[in-house]
Amino acid sequence: MKLNEIYNCKKTPKSREGAIVRGDNYRFTVLTPRLIRMEYNESGYFEDRATQVVTNRDFEVPKYSATDEGDVLTIRTEFVELIYKKKPFSKYSLTVNTYADGAMINIWKYDVESATNLKGTCRTLDRVEGACPLENGIMSRNATPVLFDDSDSLVINDDGWASPREEKYTDCYLFCYGCMPDNYNYKLALREFYMLTGATPLLPRFSLGNWWSRYHAYTQDEYTSLMARFKAEGVPFAVSVIDIDWHYIKIDPKYGSGWTGYTWNTELIPDYKGLLSHLHSEGMEVTLNVHPAEGVAAHESMYTEMAKAMGKDPTTEEKVLFEIENPKFLENYFNILHHPYEEDGVTFWWVDWQQGSVTSVPGLDPLWMLNHFHTLDNARNGKRPLILSRYAGPGSHRYPVGFSGDTVSTWPSLEFQPYFTATASNIGYGWWSHDIGGHMLGKRDCELVSRWIQLGVFSPINRLHSSPSPFFGKEPWNFDKISEITMKKFLRLRHELIPYIYSMNFRAHTLGEPIVMPLYYTWDNLMSHEYKNEFTFGTEMLVSPITKPHDSDTMCGSADTYLPDGVWYDFFTNRRYDGGKTFTAYREMYDMPVFVKAGGIVPMAKLTHVNDVENPENMKIKVFAGADNVFELYEDDGVSYEYENGKYAVTKMELKWSDKPTFTIGKPSGEKSATVAKRNYEIEFIGVAETAVSVSEGGKEKTFTENVNDGVFTVCVENVSDALTVSFAKSVELKKNDVNADICRILHIAEIEFATKDALYEKLMGCKGKTEMLREVCNANVSDDIKRALCEVITAED
Repeated sequence: MKLNEIYNCKKTPKSREGAIVRGDNYRFTVLTPRLIRMEYNESGYFEDRATQVVTNRDFEVPKYSATDEGDVLTIRTEFVELIYKKKPFSKYSLTVNTYADGAMINIWKYDVESATNLKGTCRTLDRVEGACPLENGIMSRNATPVLFDDSDSLVINDDGWASPREEKYTDCYLFCYGCMPDNYNYKLALREFYMLTGATPLLPRFSLGNWWSRYHAYTQDEYTSLMARFKAEGVPFAVSVIDIDWHYIKIDPKYGSGWTGYTWNTELIPDYKGLLSHLHSEGMEVTLNVHPAEGVAAHESMYTEMAKAMGKDPTTEEKVLFEIENPKFLENYFNILHHPYEEDGVTFWWVDWQQGSVTSVPGLDPLWMLNHFHTLDNARNGKRPLILSRYAGPGSHRYPVGFSGDTVSTWPSLEFQPYFTATASNIGYGWWSHDIGGHMLGKRDCELVSRWIQLGVFSPINRLHSSPSPFFGKEPWNFDKISEITMKKFLRLRHELIPYIYSMNFRAHTLGEPIVMPLYYTWDNLMSHEYKNEFTFGTEMLVSPITKPHDSDTMCGSADTYLPDGVWYDFFTNRRYDGGKTFTAYREMYDMPVFVKAGGIVPMAKLTHVNDVENPENMKIKVFAGADNVFELYEDDGVSYEYENGKYAVTKMELKWSDKPTFTIGKPSGEKSATVAKRNYEIEFIGVAETAVSVSEGGKEKTFTENVNDGVFTVCVENVSDALTVSFAKSVELKKNDVNADICRILHIAEIEFATKDALYEKLMGCKGKTEMLREVCNANVSDDIKRALCEVITAED
């Protein structure tokens, strides 16, 4: 049957002839100076169609040379020299040398394993406690080229359907991005990987808010009451994730297990259309869990229609089998089982596939099929697609967002999550949704859940989740008071950060830079590789999450932290740090180590209603003093593809740090309707000792109010529609940390003897400098944790 055109993905798979060097049984395609496709097939047949991973090979032909000396072929670009002895690919026949500034820096041989791969991700964390093995990515250390093997991918035909290759042969790509001293070009490697495999889609704006998810058989009244309480408590959510119990679970065994289902359970939810309508009216989008493996049984409300559509006699009650490899089943699967519910208000689907990777078509993974076609189907009405599903191999970044599986609720699992999330960028997989707080097992631990939610706020997607146990819910009021306050604070912060996160969403789509990336993408040195749990969160933030319990002396959680060179500020405490060093960061439960480099600009929303994710009229802009910087705030309608037609707006924010600094919020450029007409700004300048400013809008003096509080100078301006400039009247000094106050706070909350506190405090206050202070700390009769906490604040500034 002819496949509906909506299921035909965009692809430009044929390479330009000028990039190809071929022989009777080999073909090399020079895609870029650092990326080469390498094929070998005894029959001489080579594939020009798209594959499950590779959708574009139509690159501009780079500058290169090819020298054929009979038995030896040599291909040279500015950075790569490929030497091929015309035999089947092996370590004896295929060698690649990489160069920088004319000097060879690495020798790579085909089929020789390298231990330098920086890894990628894996299919799922289901029931994994702690760490698990990861598949390879396209990045490596020490300038070692990385081979990506696409030989086992199915091809995508002209009509969009996937099928096995006519011939199985060697089809691989060599990524050679370690070719510049002190800059291993990780970001360039990733951009060109996206050129080859397709860009990361621009996510709808709502997806960047908080998600409420729980495996629990909610009644309709129970669910609406819970959402009402979240609203009353000021806890925002943008996405409602309704797990398996939305449909009937307890069914006659002759129909199956009840794990698969498509009929609303009216015993729990008597008016599902009313529920969906109510959730939308409260500013929430809805996704439903679907386990499609068991097909459609006769008890389902749409069974008769589905059976007839598949050519079966419904009176036999013969089950309609799940056959995702059958185009006829695929279209009926969407048209009959899913589209009617979407018309009723279901926004997208949680595709919860756990039943293996085999179909009747050799090599065809049903999870990939589900992810691929659910994404295309969800985009059919001009809206940006979204699914929630597990990773199905390279190229899965085209199908956001990822579901990491049922995580175990323990500290070792939390410890693995930051590294797992950041490292997935090495295979282009940027939009992860984890079970924040842990899904199963473990024990009640208020601190664990609080720290996990803090990490979730600075993760790509923040989806709280838990098992059906009555004792496992993630409602903040179910925890101790400190944890409740912390969880509420951070869940609100997530929605406040949406203007910043959404701008990073656009950056990921257009520039190929995921919102979460390992430090070595920006600072490639020994420390950035050693401190694996740190990551950048967008262009402005560096996160060092706390993933272990607090110690009993400082009563703080801690994280071993590396700060690269430069001046940095703690996002929460505003403490200033001089970088280029490592230390242990200690934080009370209410805070976590998040740092912004001097010059950093972080645009935030001031929420006008609890579930707000819209382009805000009221904004807080946090500006971190001490260096020049530019930030571009990106806005559009948040849901459609109209941005591709230029219907978006960019507001340029620029800090010029000089003798008399200025901060300018430009007039939005682009489509006026894509942003708000007038804005109220609360601009916080972090790290300013004292100052005087003037404010102008469109070159004319503007009325404003100001406030100075502990190194934060705040300027408030209302009804802004033109370019706004805050001009400092004189040279601005950076505020020094109040080291004495920091020492006092550490000792105040420490649970040690008062006499020990008093004696140490007296000695430290009598010291004449930091060196003397550090000597006293080292000699003090206190725990190593207290010593490290004191050293952090004493040495924060050099």
